Amino acid sequence: MGMSVTISAATEQDAEQILKLQFLCYQSEAELYGDYSIEPLTQPLDSLKAELAGGTVLVARLGDEVVASVRAAVDADGTARINKLIVHPRMRRHGLGGRLLDAIESRVAADAGAKSFQLFTGHRSEHNLRLYRKHGYQLVSTERVDERLSLVTLVKGSSASAFVASA
Repeated sequence: MGMSVTISAATEQDAEQILKLQFLCYQSEAELYGDYSIEPLTQPLDSLKAELAGGTVLVARLGDEVVASVRAAVDADGTARINKLIVHPRMRRHGLGGRLLDAIESRVAADAGAKSFQLFTGHRSEHNLRLYRKHGYQLVSTERVDERLSLVTLVKGSSASAFVASA
């Protein structure tokens, strides 16, 4: 009988596993954009621990191994900024990213009163864009960062129409 993946709140003890997984997962993004200096690949452990202490971080575990993670912080206006949704390459294409996205939305809505959700990804990250659209996110803006990268911002929730209207 195989183990099932469980989703729970991350603890400080998960920090090193999350950081190693983040480094592994963002290799493909760095390759896609030709930039290995992106923040997820250079983030120090202390910075990740601060995110654990100050925001909502969920992990998905297969046994004792952290195989996926996502983070969110809620602004004063009730917008949850979701970031660093990562899934171990061997666990991709099984719905785990969608499960984590649903879980973080539910958690920050219940615990922090989030009314809308915002996230971003690179313009070439088709798998990410497909996942976010499938989960109800709408594109509101594209901002050119440099010749290699444009950041695509997507929103979902009560203020999504206001974002879309102003975009």
